Amino acid sequence: MIEIVDVRQGMAIEIDGELYICQKYEHYKPGKGPAFVKLVLKNLRTGAQFERKFNTDERVKKAFLDSRPAQYMYHDVHYNFMDQESYETLTLDESLLGDNIDFLEEGMVITIVFYEGTPVGAELPNFVELEVVETDPGLKGDTASGGSKPAKLSSGAIIQVPLFVSIGEKIRVDTRKREYVTRVS
Repeated sequence: MIEIVDVRQGMAIEIDGELYICQKYEHYKPGKGPAFVKLVLKNLRTGAQFERKFNTDERVKKAFLDSRPAQYMYHDVHYNFMDQESYETLTLDESLLGDNIDFLEEGMVITIVFYEGTPVGAELPNFVELEVVETDPGLKGDTASGGSKPAKLSSGAIIQVPLFVSIGEKIRVDTRKREYVTRVS
């Protein structure tokens, strides 16, 4: 158990049997009344995010997470990965993969997060390189500062790209923001 004032952003903690990641930490010392800590917590099982206030004398259980690389193999009813250390097949539900599941492509290596031997989440690479398979044609004179248009990528994801990007080009995408970064040669 650790004191609530020792919790930091990015730390995993357990409260009432549920596992959370601290997204934001703020310590308040008002002029009147006792000091308190306000945390923005994200539930690792459900993905729900909320704020909660704690008295400075409260304690929580620190959770120790283990993360291992795994390669995406295929999707049937669940998503199947091969653990890169033990070569075992790991089967994950869609809920553990988060919102960026549409960036997954066969052979992609992601990081799977475990708590007490059970998968509780997955993290895609921050940047992926994918091919544009469907978009409106670009016109002569279109520049990077012009505008944007929707493009479907080889993984099935749809993002906004600059007007000069055309079908068949490889682009780098930031999976955290779901944004176009640059063309890849």
